[in-house]
Amino acid sequence: MSLVFNAKTYTADSFNGNNVAYIGAAKTVTVKDDLRLARTAPKATSTYSGNGRTEAKLTRTHTLTGGLTPTGDSIFRIEVSLPVGIASGDVDTICADMSALVSGADFKTHLKTQKINY
Repeated sequence: MSLVFNAKTYTADSFNGNNVAYIGAAKTVTVKDDLRLARTAPKATSTYSGNGRTEAKLTRTHTLTGGLTPTGDSIFRIEVSLPVGIASGDVDTICADMSALVSGADFKTHLKTQKINY
């Protein structure tokens, strides 16, 4: 099984219950190019159906300029908690909104400068 995005292919490497680890083309013994997808089932109570949780985690090794070490790993993790029964259209809308945020200039500035107040 493979996932393809931005012209990059990640191939399933290991399966462990509710986690699947994928490796990208740049993966070597010393270079990380890893993607992990995970899920946690909803935990219902007597008054609430619960939330299903999912996570996507992308880890890559980069060459560093001006750092104390020649390489370092970046980690980009997305955690999502959705209530049982949410409409498909609502999931599409929140995904579109977060996609626009993450790909926008304000979020990139946030990552590059570590500022949280504009």
